[in-house]
Amino acid sequence: MENGQSQSARGRFADLPLAAASIGGFWFFYFATILIRVGLLDPEASLDDIGRRALGCGFGVLVTFIVWVVVSRAAREKSLRIQVIAAALACLPASAIFATFNLAFTVYQPLSGQPLTVDKGPNGLLLQRLPNGEYRLQSRGHASVVVAQMPSFRETSIHLAPRIIAEGIVTWYFFFAAWSSFYLAMSSARQLRASERREAKARREAQTAQLRALRYQVNPHFLFNTLNSLSSLVMGRRPDEAETMIVNLSTFFRTSLSIDPTEDINLAQEIEFQQLYLDIEQVRFPNRLRVRIEVPDDLWAAKVPPLILQPVVENAIKHGVARTSEPVTLTIAAREEDAKLILSVENDQGPAIPREHEGGRAGVGLINVCERLAARFGPEGECEHGPLPGGGYRVTLTMPLDTDD
Repeated sequence: MENGQSQSARGRFADLPLAAASIGGFWFFYFATILIRVGLLDPEASLDDIGRRALGCGFGVLVTFIVWVVVSRAAREKSLRIQVIAAALACLPASAIFATFNLAFTVYQPLSGQPLTVDKGPNGLLLQRLPNGEYRLQSRGHASVVVAQMPSFRETSIHLAPRIIAEGIVTWYFFFAAWSSFYLAMSSARQLRASERREAKARREAQTAQLRALRYQVNPHFLFNTLNSLSSLVMGRRPDEAETMIVNLSTFFRTSLSIDPTEDINLAQEIEFQQLYLDIEQVRFPNRLRVRIEVPDDLWAAKVPPLILQPVVENAIKHGVARTSEPVTLTIAAREEDAKLILSVENDQGPAIPREHEGGRAGVGLINVCERLAARFGPEGECEHGPLPGGGYRVTLTMPLDTDD
């Protein structure tokens, strides 16, 4: 229960770093423009005035965070349109609050005795407007003289408050709307990247699961065929050969189960696994099975899916060696062509069309191999098979060439 609540809280505030950075950046940039403007137009401005403006920006940060809270709650609907509408509506009261705060802060701040405006006239005359509404004229070397009495700045501001606030709402609405647009764009981009990562992870996990399922189909299929061979030896009263087959079978499974079915292995390891299996079958067919391995030295390190040749070699034994009384040469070969690794398994004797391939249908073992290649390499993984002109059968597997070099 607590774990679920903590995960919900993390999801709710996942955009907090982005929100804090964008809000801080917007208001820092605004405050920087104020400093530049003061430096250019009013270099004699007091530090108190700059401090008051900094305090106003701090209040603006707080109001913007409130807008973010509203938008983040709307984000639970997973609809960008709803988030945009929520932001547009939230910016209206936010701009009204900030415009009212600015006016109130300006009107009710402690008024200093400094003049609000100073205009220099000809002959050194100074025209000063004081916060209490007095206009004073001062000539060089003489005391200032009140020349007019107008309503004070506070009275004028209060009188014009609705107009000032309305103008402030328009101005600040576009400021908050600009931040909201920036935040929603960045948040949507972040969510899109996260979604793409989740989708890629899901595809990888699905592919891994498919590869594991296809890989684990090899073991029952192989075990079934091997137990049939073992049964034949026992029924034929050949205990020594049966014992040898059991030892080889144990070695084969101990070796094959020690590897990760989703990790590629060297072609040398794959050939070694097939040699273990062929050692088992040579106990069963000592006079009929001949094995030939044709792999160039520079391809022993090539990467291949583990036991990708196993069903193909089994089919060669089952449909080639077991169904003829003549000696059969089983050839496992590898070559490189156009940066691709091409593996072939062929037997030179046996029926032209294996029974399970009649009608154009491949057997379970060969289908397994083709699906593994497609799952692992996509269009770059090809699987071709067919009878040889002089008798026998060949299966050719093509995949991208990848070595340790």
